Amino acid sequence: MRIPVIRGMIDRRILVNYRVDPSMLRPLLPSQFRPKIVQDFGIAGICLIRLKQIRPSGFPGVIGVTSENAAHRIAVEWDQDGTVREGVYIPRRDTSSRLNMLLGGRVFPVIHHHATFDVDEGDDRFRIQIDSDDGETHVKFDAGLASALPDNSVFGSLEAASSFFERGAVGYSPVDDKELKGLELRSFGWKIEPLAVASVESSFFEDERIFPAGSAELDCALLMRGVAHEWHAQKSLRVA
Repeated sequence: MRIPVIRGMIDRRILVNYRVDPSMLRPLLPSQFRPKIVQDFGIAGICLIRLKQIRPSGFPGVIGVTSENAAHRIAVEWDQDGTVREGVYIPRRDTSSRLNMLLGGRVFPVIHHHATFDVDEGDDRFRIQIDSDDGETHVKFDAGLASALPDNSVFGSLEAASSFFERGAVGYSPVDDKELKGLELRSFGWKIEPLAVASVESSFFEDERIFPAGSAELDCALLMRGVAHEWHAQKSLRVA
């Protein structure tokens, strides 16, 4: 089935980023992927995104769907057709929308899990809690606008962080143990702002069976708002 181009608006997108010992990330990746390295660290995190007016290209925005979503992501590189490509591997996606969950793997080429999103935000403060129905995902995040990245961020500057994440626009997710489905995010008017994190909880990054103590540390958080975008399906990859 040919997947249509999906259009909409990124009402709010927060990237919560961790610097991680690359040796802890490699077992989590399909073998064709390798962690993308910044100053000897791998980069992984959680994308907290509210999408509005989501609909197939060519349809008016008034029929579009609004949803809160979360994706656990690992920045990766891989070799394809003689070229080194970069993007993210997304082992887990959660959504507030039961429609997204039902259409995942059919109209939308990625699988979603249903979760409850508790959101309290204003112009300069963002509090988000996520608890999935299956108990696998818990995230609690509290942050406010900042003037710069933390001094200890591996990116060194907001411009460097912006470039890093803009280049990682292609994401691959497993649909089963044999196939990875890909989506490319094409955003129109890319711009990020830094956030100062007051507190964060993550059932994934705080699981010491996956990340032993000290192997994953919060690096920074970034914000995007009011960005028109499209999702374009990519060629599937076989799990090596």
